[in-house]
Amino acid sequence: MELTYKEWQENCQKSIKKSRKDYIGWDEYFMEIAKLSAKRSKDPNTQVGACIVSEDNRILSIGYNGAPNGFPDENMPWERSGENLYTKYFYVCHAELNAILNYRGNKKDLEKAKIYVDLFPCNECAKLIIQSGIKEVIYLSDKYNGTEINIAAKMMFETCKVKYRKLDIEK
Repeated sequence: MELTYKEWQENCQKSIKKSRKDYIGWDEYFMEIAKLSAKRSKDPNTQVGACIVSEDNRILSIGYNGAPNGFPDENMPWERSGENLYTKYFYVCHAELNAILNYRGNKKDLEKAKIYVDLFPCNECAKLIIQSGIKEVIYLSDKYNGTEINIAAKMMFETCKVKYRKLDIEK
């Protein structure tokens, strides 16, 4: 069977019109990967995941909140209140930190990247995001909006020209 270029093009156009239209976009795709990563967290109260993506939509790294490497989960104090030494806050590594540290490539690749995260980053993670060169933060929840930690993170992002935006995903 012989086929001209024009016939081939016409047949392809028919096929394109039949392609699926209800696929998810890049933002939703990467956020779902961040949410899936959060399911690895052993924190009984808060599970957060992060997914770092290059400018050309390639996944560079993922992370979730948890105990530092080598610190056994059975030794991890998961309490949210009480004396600081007996709460999780002095010990837990946030999802953003883990995603940045899990990246094994050239640091240059993180420059201009995006990070997808369930929860708006705290001030400490904001510093790490800025230092790594990531230029956009896409988040689902801003649970701590208006707190000093949250205000400081936003001030740093704005000063350093790191864009941030809330992603609205239909449930």
